[in-house]
Amino acid sequence: MPARTSPNGKGPRSGSGSNEVLSLRALNRALLARQMLLSRVKLSAAGAIERLAGMQAQAPLAPYIGLWTRLEGFHPDELAELIAGRQAVRGSLMRATVHLVTARDCLTLYPLVRPVLERGFYSGSPFGRRLAGMDVAPVLAAGRALLDERPRTRIELRRLLGPRWPERDADALAYAISYLVPTVQVPPRGLWGASGQATLAATETWLGRSVDPAPSSDDMVMRYLAAFGPASIADAQVWSGLTRLRETFERLRPQLLTFRDERGTELFDLPDAPRPDPETPAPPRFLPEYDNLLLSHADRTRVMAAERQVPLMPGNGGSSGMVLLDGFFHALWKITRHEDSATLRITPFVPLSAQNRDALAEEGTGLLAFAASDAQTHDVEFMPAV
Repeated sequence: MPARTSPNGKGPRSGSGSNEVLSLRALNRALLARQMLLSRVKLSAAGAIERLAGMQAQAPLAPYIGLWTRLEGFHPDELAELIAGRQAVRGSLMRATVHLVTARDCLTLYPLVRPVLERGFYSGSPFGRRLAGMDVAPVLAAGRALLDERPRTRIELRRLLGPRWPERDADALAYAISYLVPTVQVPPRGLWGASGQATLAATETWLGRSVDPAPSSDDMVMRYLAAFGPASIADAQVWSGLTRLRETFERLRPQLLTFRDERGTELFDLPDAPRPDPETPAPPRFLPEYDNLLLSHADRTRVMAAERQVPLMPGNGGSSGMVLLDGFFHALWKITRHEDSATLRITPFVPLSAQNRDALAEEGTGLLAFAASDAQTHDVEFMPAV
C-alpha cells in the first residue's frame, strides 16, 4: 500500500520506518514531482540544472529539450548564454559520462566522482590498459599545460603528446587527459543552433577557479535524493557511478526517512521532499535522449518496463527522444525535416486511446514550435505501436 501522506502531500514528517511500503506508482509520482514533470515550473535554467543535480549531455543539445519540457517559457538562448558565459559547462562527471552542470557544481562534483573517471579509464576503456605500468603523472602534467595554453581536441592532444612518448599509444595518451585531468567541452559545441568538435579546456583554467578541495559526499547524496528519491543505496551508486556509498547513507540515516518498495528494498528520502498521491495525473512529456530520469536508478521499473532498455540514439540531440505517458516510458519520438517542413513522428509501445493521442498531439505541437521553430509547417504523425 502507498505511504500515508500529510495534508500538504509531502508524506509523513517524522516517525516513518522501514516497514512503510511505497507502491510503484507512488515512487513514479515522487520522481516526476522532483523532476518537474508533473507540471512545468517557473525557474531559471541554472536553477533547474542544479535542482536536477546535472543533466546528462553527451548528446550536446539534449538538455535544451529537457529544460523545455520542465520549465515555463524556456528559450534556448537562456542556456546558450549560460554556456557561452562559462556559468554552465559540459564535462565528464557522474558515470564517467558527459553532464551539463553549473560551474559551481562542476567544481564540487568533479573531485567526488574522480574515482569513477579513473576506474572508467583504467578498467572500462582500452586506453588505460594500453598504458599499463606507465607513470602517467608526466603525461597528465604535459596535457594540462597544453590545455592551459588553449582548448584542444583529442586529435590535437594526440599529435602533440605522441612524439613525447613514442613507445606508447598516442590515442591512449590523449584519452588519459580527458579522463584524468579535470576538463570541460567548450563552445560552440553545446550551443543551440551551432555545432563543433568536442574541444577540451582545463576546468580550472576555463572557470578561473579551483576544484573544491574537500567536497562533501553527504551533500551529494542529499542532492541526489532531492532530485531522484525515494531511492536505495544501489540507486545512488548507479546514478553517480560510485561504489561503497553505504557509509554515507548510514551517516545520514538520522536525518532521513526510510521506506520499502514492493520488493522489500530499503529506500531513503528527505523528510520534506514531495511524495504526491499515487493517483496524481501525469501529463504526457517528451524527454530527450539519455535523460537522467531513465538512467539514475538500479531499479528503473518506477518509470519503465523491466524488459525495456533505454535506446542508444545517435546524433547531437534535439531531434529524438522518449515519451512519458501516465508517467511511464511508453513511446519514442523523432523529428524529421524536409525542405521547410518538420514532422514529429511518435512511435508508441502500446495502443493509444483517443484521449492520449489528442494530448500527445497537443504537447507535440509545442515541441515542434520549440525544436523546429524555423520550419514553416509542422505536422504530428503517429506510427503503429511496436
